[in-house]
This record gives sequence, C-alpha cells and structure tokens, in this order.
Amino acid sequence: MSRILITGGAGCLGSNLIERLLPAGNEILVIDNFATGKREVVPEMPGLKVVEGTIADASLVDRCFDEFSPEVVIHSAAAYKDPSDWEEDAATNVTGSINVAKASERTKVRRVVNFQTALCYGRPDRVPIPVDHPERPFTSYGISKTAGERFLMSSGIPVTSLRLANVTGPRLAIGPIPTFYQRLKQGKSCFCSDTKRDFLDMDDFFSVVDVVLQPDAPTGIFNVSTGESRSIKDVFDAVASFLGITIEEPPPIVPPGEDDVPEVVLDPSETERVLGWKATIGFEETIHRMLFWYDEHGVSDVFSHLAEPKN
Repeated sequence: MSRILITGGAGCLGSNLIERLLPAGNEILVIDNFATGKREVVPEMPGLKVVEGTIADASLVDRCFDEFSPEVVIHSAAAYKDPSDWEEDAATNVTGSINVAKASERTKVRRVVNFQTALCYGRPDRVPIPVDHPERPFTSYGISKTAGERFLMSSGIPVTSLRLANVTGPRLAIGPIPTFYQRLKQGKSCFCSDTKRDFLDMDDFFSVVDVVLQPDAPTGIFNVSTGESRSIKDVFDAVASFLGITIEEPPPIVPPGEDDVPEVVLDPSETERVLGWKATIGFEETIHRMLFWYDEHGVSDVFSHLAEPKN
C-alpha cells in the first residue's frame, strides 16, 4: 500500500488507474483542472482526495505534495485538446512537469511514473520504432510532452517514463475508435486517414504499470505497445462490423495531415527484455472491449491533438 499522487486523475488513464489502485488499499490524491477529464469520474470517497487546479500552478503543486506526502507520483496530466494553443500545452506539459519534478525531488518521492506520447519520435526513420530512436516531435503536443519528459528525466528522482501506444479502455475520448463509433451510430459519413497505429488494451496497460510501481522496478524510458501495426481503415472496419453496419461505399482514405505521422508503431522488445512484460490482448479483442463499453456508457466528448483537416 502506498500514498499515490496522480496528476490528471480524471482523464482516461488516471481514472482507470484509480479504480484499480484504490481497492488495493492505496491512498490517492488527484490533481486535475478538468479541461478534458470529467469531475464525476473521481468522486471523493475514503482513500481518495481530489484537488481542482492546474499543475502549472507551482504553489498548488507544492501545497499538495507538502500536505499529502506522496510516496509515488503518477504523472498523467497533459494538455492536448487544442493543437493551436501552444501556451496551454507549454504551461501544462512543460511547466507542469517541472513543478511535479521539483516537488517530487524536494519531498523525496520514491518514484515518478510518467506517461509519454509516442509522437515524441516525430516521423520515424523505421517502424516499429525502437526506444533509442531520435526524438523529433513537431507538433505542440509532441514538443511540449517531450520537453516535460526531459525535465523529469533530468531530475534527481527515480523516473520511469512509459511511451505509450494508443491505450483503449473506459472513458477513452480521443482518436478513431470513439469517432467512428459515434458517427456510425448517428448515420454520419466517415473518412480514414492513410495512417497506421498500434492499439493497447487497458488490461495490458495495467499490467505494465503494476510492474513499474514495484519498489525495485527499473527506471528509464520504455515503449509500451503490442508492436502490431494496424491501419485506421482496420479500425473503421472493426467498428462497422461490431455495429452490424453494411457500408455500401468504403470511406475515403485521405492523406495524413501536415501535423500527422503516417505510421506510429512502437517496438516493445527492450521493454519486454528489461521489465519482463509483454502485451497479451490482440487487436480484435481490444477494439471489441472498447466498443462494448461504449454500448453501455456511450461516447461524450471526442478530442484530438490534430488540427481539423483542410478542405
């Protein structure tokens, strides 16, 4: 049992982790400004305290660390909903990460687990992308998240940074899966970008977090992925099949936008070797689990870190 501070705890990854970690007897404090997360998914209850605010506010971060005295920090907060809002991305993803790093160092936190975007690699030279591939982010989200990771890794505290594939699970509100589900259910047309991604089930994400939360777990940077490349058209087909919708004309396939990457698939081999972890849930089951959840709970907001396609 540990005292765990989670930044961005009302987001998809943070809120799912709370539902896993709280019943295990951990005490959890959440910091979230609810820019994309939902207040109702983190109701205050025994063992869980929620502080509304931004991690860009150093005084708020320091106060939370001083009052809660966390042993472990899970840094899940990220700004991404407006790709043109560089200032907000920098405030949360860079300054916020600096505030978390400094407070963790000052209060002698045992470990920080950071969640990083695979877009840190930019347009890769090779796929699947090895963890030692050069970092070449070129979007506001990718640049700011990469800077935040570097500040964390430069601190004097043990940091494990997980560079994540597209994690799917309850409350997922970004990317092609909720977009296609929502639009197809409403009878709207869709298009598919000519891109490929890797998709990771929430249970596989849980299993790697379980590993890195262990006191003696290795630190460093790790790719977390199945390593399997799937096109956005594959996702569309899986959603349409699940919904029982017959598509008379296939959706148009459009080139990647200027701020997009044709193929982002991570190579998890070094993670498998060092952490002894391996994804076990395949693409079809991963997508179906997500869609069953949408059937029960619906889709609310759908965000994107990409700019709207130009006509």
